[in-house]
Amino acid sequence: MVLSGPLFAQSGFSIVTDLTGQHNFKKGQEYTSIGQTLQALFHITAKDGIFISFSYYSNGHFKNDLVATARSGNTVPSQIRYVNSAKMRLKELSLGWRKYLVGNAETETGYNFYVYAGFGLELGRVINTHSVNIDTALYSLPVLPGTANFKRLTIDPGVGIEHYLLADFSAYAEFRAWIPTTDYPSKYIFVTDKAPFVGMLCVGLRIIF
Repeated sequence: MVLSGPLFAQSGFSIVTDLTGQHNFKKGQEYTSIGQTLQALFHITAKDGIFISFSYYSNGHFKNDLVATARSGNTVPSQIRYVNSAKMRLKELSLGWRKYLVGNAETETGYNFYVYAGFGLELGRVINTHSVNIDTALYSLPVLPGTANFKRLTIDPGVGIEHYLLADFSAYAEFRAWIPTTDYPSKYIFVTDKAPFVGMLCVGLRIIF
């Protein structure tokens, strides 16, 4: 569908899906996982659109070397070193704006280049397993064993390149990030300051209706 005259998509919309590799860049929390994004993109014009997306990922694995400290000076030993093996899994709901800088949503020739920005609600789960069992009545632990959920508000920038394939399908590659705007103190997460800080490399398809 090639536009002529004003670049209006006439209430069109696209469905977008991709396969994604995700990496957490936060020191002390680095891991890589895979996942998928499902997105509805509503074309205000052929160059501008509003999107709503949902992303989910597999567990990422990382470890922290930690020290439990005795609550009383009479406790022996006064410290216990242990390793926390963590699994972290993220999901996110995001809402934002996409802008085509080169090409547009309905072009059938050449490559499109676009940027976008949005706001997201990140939903996380962490599962901790300690290398030794420690009595929490006797020792203070920097990270507790077990499972906990957490939330973050994020800013979601991204850039992408897109190429028309056939019919109404276009293929794309994209890089995006979730930048946390809130901290969430938790006894189940060792690194909480502006974390997790993740970037995603995505390859997928867009179909326009």
